[in-house]
Amino acid sequence: MSLLHTIRHDVKPIASSSVPRELDLAPTPVEDVPDTQVSVDDNLAPRVGQPVFERALLSRTTKSRRVVITTLLILANLVQMTVNFAGVAGGSVLSESLRVNDTYASWIAASYALTQGTFVLVSGRLGDVYGHRELVLAGGAWLTICTLANAFCNEFFAFVTMRALAGLGGALIMPNAYQPPGRVRNLSLGLFGASAPVGGYFGALVLGAFMQRTDWKWFFIFVACLGVITFTPLWALSPREPPVDRDGKIDCIGSALGTSSLILFSFVWNQAPSVGWSTHYEIVLLISSIVLFGGFLLWEKKYAAEPIMPLDIFKAPSFLMLLFVVLLNYMAVGTLIWYQVLWLQKVWHWSPLQFAVGWTPFVICATGAACLAAWMIPRMAAQWILAIGTVTILISNALMATVPIHQSYWPQIFPSVVLFSFCPDFVYTAGQIIASNSVRRNQQGIAGSVIGTLNLYGNSLGLGFASTIEVQIARRSGSQILGYRAALFFGVAISAVALILDVCFVRLVKDDREGWHEDDHMEEIELTEQAEATGVHLQHT
Repeated sequence: MSLLHTIRHDVKPIASSSVPRELDLAPTPVEDVPDTQVSVDDNLAPRVGQPVFERALLSRTTKSRRVVITTLLILANLVQMTVNFAGVAGGSVLSESLRVNDTYASWIAASYALTQGTFVLVSGRLGDVYGHRELVLAGGAWLTICTLANAFCNEFFAFVTMRALAGLGGALIMPNAYQPPGRVRNLSLGLFGASAPVGGYFGALVLGAFMQRTDWKWFFIFVACLGVITFTPLWALSPREPPVDRDGKIDCIGSALGTSSLILFSFVWNQAPSVGWSTHYEIVLLISSIVLFGGFLLWEKKYAAEPIMPLDIFKAPSFLMLLFVVLLNYMAVGTLIWYQVLWLQKVWHWSPLQFAVGWTPFVICATGAACLAAWMIPRMAAQWILAIGTVTILISNALMATVPIHQSYWPQIFPSVVLFSFCPDFVYTAGQIIASNSVRRNQQGIAGSVIGTLNLYGNSLGLGFASTIEVQIARRSGSQILGYRAALFFGVAISAVALILDVCFVRLVKDDREGWHEDDHMEEIELTEQAEATGVHLQHT
């Protein structure tokens, strides 16, 4: 995904004597060049300030090799989603094995998504500066090591800490993919989206099988081995490519302010069910997160030379409202998943393996939903695809909130699972397309990163809000069941808000473009001409 860059065909070659030494273009091996590729004179080279051929290095590999690399990247997402969802499907049972009460169980589910969702935005910029290939491989190695370490954690705090650290690896793996509009991009987004539910289901099924037959520690050893099997051939097959912004700067202060504010805000809400709001540090940390976020906005607007989040991106049509819709949807998703697990495992006393089997319709329908979303994008206004996804999670939460205690699986749980499966892929794919079409070409990576951040961070944040509501209602009513229902009705409420915002404020016509339009190039061409006139080397991102 991020390793695959498009070839710019509008580059005008000139004599090699004018090429700066820092470009250091390495010749492409003859055996890697397809027979159909147009040859280029060795004495010709890209002009200063224009995109150079080094950005298309991966495009010069054979077609079969590119397919294998793309497949491995999709498998990489599957592996990290397996690690992610194992904490959701097995959070309750794992907390019992680690000898902690249920109020802390949500941390096993929330810790991975919290760090992954927070750092995925920064990882996109790191990929620009240090190389997308290097970031994916580093994330895979880190995820594998932390997952293996989880197998040897016998104490709850250590286990959750390693889960959170593993989320950093997942953040580096998550692609900040941007491709020209068209069927190829839509299909790749669909396939990558489909790997998420498949990985989640695989994590639930395999964890349930391990816990049924042996110790849970062997599950984490098994997944670590999968990481080795996936990332080793990816390292061997993916060719090295120079970073797209090799001399670029990292907005360290902005990154620190933004990530710390997001982490603290989610931490406060996920910790509140365990310690209560009367705990002094909860209030202090909540205020601190708000102050830090304000500092982040001020720094990005006035002081950052190369902001990690240029605030003018929010001037793009419908972009800001789109972010609220996506965030609320994924908060509702996180709420539904966790309380569906608790209902089946705590109220109906299902084992993790039984839960995984009961979730079989989810993986089937979610995989189809990913492909369906890609098919719908050029045929329907994206706001309505978002609306369909929002309606499905709203109804799914409502069905779970009203399930009778002694009802069977089929009347309400089954349709809830089926409907819910359409939401993540519809929202993610439509959100990426709307974001991509709303912003300028040089903001594609940032827009994609923001959607990815909300996808993951929303799950953790929604779980924190819902758990707080659950605990408060359960304490006042003396009924754990009423606490579960209140949390699920919270999911219904935020889904309804998301639906209203989407229908009323998100506007974008259907995406039927193929390739970048000439208007998409105008700003880049103007900047290039200015750079050449002043002798300044312009960095392209």
